[in-house]
Amino acid sequence: MTGLEKMVSQILEEADASAAVTISDAEKKAAEILDEAGKKADEIRQQREEQSRAKVKSYEERTASAADMKKRTAVLAAKQELIGNVIADACDRVKNLDEEKYFEILKNMAGKYLLPKDGEICFSRKDLERMPADFREEIRSMAEKKGGALEFSGEARNIDGGFILVYGGIEENCSIDAVFAEKRDELLDQVRKILFA
Repeated sequence: MTGLEKMVSQILEEADASAAVTISDAEKKAAEILDEAGKKADEIRQQREEQSRAKVKSYEERTASAADMKKRTAVLAAKQELIGNVIADACDRVKNLDEEKYFEILKNMAGKYLLPKDGEICFSRKDLERMPADFREEIRSMAEKKGGALEFSGEARNIDGGFILVYGGIEENCSIDAVFAEKRDELLDQVRKILFA
């Protein structure tokens, strides 16, 4: 081998060695880049999984909250319906009491609503027909004690129990239904305490 061939051979060897080092460095760099990319991909996947889990958890919580709200709304509606039924039943019971108890309640109501004026009291046809004989005199006496006078109207009113007071053309509805309606909020609280204490 001549000197030139040796030189060419040495240059080729150095070039091969240099190429091998460059290839080795490039392979290492590619491996590092792939490793880094793999780590980044794992991080991104973990973030996405955490975000997905968070979204699923948030959805489950919202769903549970909505279901709980629907349940509470349904329970509240059922309670309100039950309370309304109890009050309506109590109103019906008052209207259907035996005559003695019923007219005793009307006397107590009259004691609260009579004014110290001249007026008129009106009843339903049913109450006019079943009114005890001494009831009219007792109501007139109560009105006189309050400083007024009360006439009984012979005209039946379209009410289902109770009475209507008329003073100077102004009517005060003291029917059983009106009294229950007036006291509804108070009755709701009392019934709620009794039923759901």
